[in-house]
Amino acid sequence: MRPGAAQPLESACANVARVSASFRRGLLVLTLAGLAVRLLWTALEPATAPVADETMWVSWGSQTLPSPEVRFSPLRLLFVFHPPLYLYFVGVPFAVFGSLQAVKYAQCLAGALLVPALALVGRRAFGERAGLAAAGIAAFYPELVWFVSHFWAEAVFTVLLWWAMERLLAADDEKGTKAVLASGLLWGLAVLTRETVLYFLPFAALWLAWRRTGGAKRAAVLLATAALVVVPWTIRNWLVFDAFVPVSTSGALNLWQGNTRLTREQVYEEYWAVHGRIAKYQYARRKAVETFLELQPLWIFEKLRDEMPAFWAAHGQPIVHLERGAYGVVARPAALAAVAVVLLPYLATLVLFVAGVAALPRSRAVVLLLGFLVFYVLLHVVAHGYPRYRLPAMPAVFLVAGHGWVCRPWSAARVRCPGPDRRRRLSAAATALVLALSVGPSLVAWFTRPWPPPWFAGLGVEGGASPGESPQQEKP
Repeated sequence: MRPGAAQPLESACANVARVSASFRRGLLVLTLAGLAVRLLWTALEPATAPVADETMWVSWGSQTLPSPEVRFSPLRLLFVFHPPLYLYFVGVPFAVFGSLQAVKYAQCLAGALLVPALALVGRRAFGERAGLAAAGIAAFYPELVWFVSHFWAEAVFTVLLWWAMERLLAADDEKGTKAVLASGLLWGLAVLTRETVLYFLPFAALWLAWRRTGGAKRAAVLLATAALVVVPWTIRNWLVFDAFVPVSTSGALNLWQGNTRLTREQVYEEYWAVHGRIAKYQYARRKAVETFLELQPLWIFEKLRDEMPAFWAAHGQPIVHLERGAYGVVARPAALAAVAVVLLPYLATLVLFVAGVAALPRSRAVVLLLGFLVFYVLLHVVAHGYPRYRLPAMPAVFLVAGHGWVCRPWSAARVRCPGPDRRRRLSAAATALVLALSVGPSLVAWFTRPWPPPWFAGLGVEGGASPGESPQQEKP
């Protein structure tokens, strides 16, 4: 077998200790290229300013956190709506260098680390060629590059999450506890950046324990290590707010907002009428449960209908930034070119993802990766979908897409891929149907509705639609 060829899964896992020189070279080149692209974008991005939630992270991180009243102390910080780690990621470089530009360059370095993580995960799951293909997608994927120069937690969260996943796969293959300790540490840090993955940890531990000698012990170490990272913040919440809040309070509001029949404005009017951070959290949690019970028994079907198109929409945060006028008024041809740069790689990746599903091998690693993807999508179906929310799960799509690229019909490595049997064909057809139903409405909207939408008209793109031309409502 040639080094780097797409391997049967037994071989890919059994030979994980043997890394070809070509893989090492490719990994280094792609990582450096990913870093260079991010640094170049950060240096050359058109003038812009933080908008929406970015302003919250910047304000708390650069003003409140280093202020004389707080001085980076968690016990003096009245911050509980979001997890804390990204706040410190913004605050520390700003305090040291006195510039938000320093935060952006720190995010460039962090963002580039996603490239080797995906290469190593892909190598374990699909072989070296697929790992490098997935790493190549991550290195140049426009939305990932864009995020490093903006102040959203996704840039850091995605890297922590996928290095946690890489170490989890390593813990499953290797003896000893170093890999599982590292995975638990990284999972804990990821939870403190975005709480959503807290709820996947039990599934990760179960996967690690399942049909593996010593797996139960490693699973216990994983959970214990993650808990040692997260629980101190839970204790801090108790000390500061006198309430049990595992990580943050935002989840309750998101669940209520994503399931209620009320408009976004009505939800926030009720929410802000309640006094006190914890009282708001408890009220939103109670309203979310009440709403959930009221919507049965058709709730899940309605949510799948509404949230899958929102989650997988042909849209993205860079486009929203443009529509909001954060770059000033942009000439329409330039704006449409920017939209194409964001959307075409996304759509191409989905096509390759379907091709990868048609050639999926049977392995524990594939079960973990697809299990996480399904979990993450369903989590946002239960709450609410939005294109930005899918970014941390996109590396799973990249990995399968990389495998699809290696197993393309005209590839010499195709002979090493699993054959397209009936089960794989049906799986690929079902995947294509789900994605078509999810992405299709937004693609139709691009050709049939005014752009930018009326609520953004005149803000970011020349020749925008006039208010009132379209009845569609802005997604919260």
